[in-house]
Amino acid sequence: MHTVWKGSISFGLVNIPIKLHSATENKDIKLRQLHKECHTPISYKKVCEGCEKEVKEEDIVKAYEYAKNKFVVLDDEELEALKKENEDKAVEIIDFVKLEEIDPIYFERSYFLSPDTTGGKAYSLLRKTLEQSGKIGVAKIIIRSKEQLAIVRVYKDTLVMETIHFPDEVRSTADVPNIPSEETVVQKELDTALLLVDQLTTAFTPEKYTDEYRTALMELIEEKKAGNNTVSVSDKQPLPDNVTDLMSALQASLDKTGKKKKPTTRKKKVAKTS
Repeated sequence: MHTVWKGSISFGLVNIPIKLHSATENKDIKLRQLHKECHTPISYKKVCEGCEKEVKEEDIVKAYEYAKNKFVVLDDEELEALKKENEDKAVEIIDFVKLEEIDPIYFERSYFLSPDTTGGKAYSLLRKTLEQSGKIGVAKIIIRSKEQLAIVRVYKDTLVMETIHFPDEVRSTADVPNIPSEETVVQKELDTALLLVDQLTTAFTPEKYTDEYRTALMELIEEKKAGNNTVSVSDKQPLPDNVTDLMSALQASLDKTGKKKKPTTRKKKVAKTS
């Protein structure tokens, strides 16, 4: 399993060297866009709208738009210095809380935590502590130059760290449009709805839920492959316009000089007779 981060996690004076591994994976089927006429993949270029020309990576700077069309430009050196100043390869558990106190809207991404070479005993201690206390740890971590709030909990004998949103990253429900005010619900309708919920209530078994669309899409793709309903594209990239124009000019020049050049005639050799 690929390691995405390496550092340590601590609670009190206990320090555990750990590695971070992505606990989930995106299984969306990615579809490419092709030119309908020749089936060449469509590429995306970074173009400056002001200069109307393609921009190279080294000619791009980062900036913050503090007002409409007004920016504060930030140098790479400034950002790197800020990153090093705040980047600490340690996860410090700040508080312990109950999992049910955190609404699922805060959860973002899950990571498995594995102990490094010397961290097995301390890892087991934290795992056992969380299990017996019934609590989870609230911590902070910096991943890819972004400070994250996170929780640490036990999942099937493995410590899991889940990044969660900061409070100001969760939008207010007051901004959601067209939410109806509390209205009187007919008791008969409510009783029927509760009965339906009771009939559909079961133990949560994640294995029984599948992505039916993804399955159907893969079946369609395999069916088309089996029926040879595919297209191929040459690996050769088209020449840039300036090169194409140059080649045309050279060929035209060759054609022009070729016409002016007079063909030479060779004298026939007379065969000697003995």
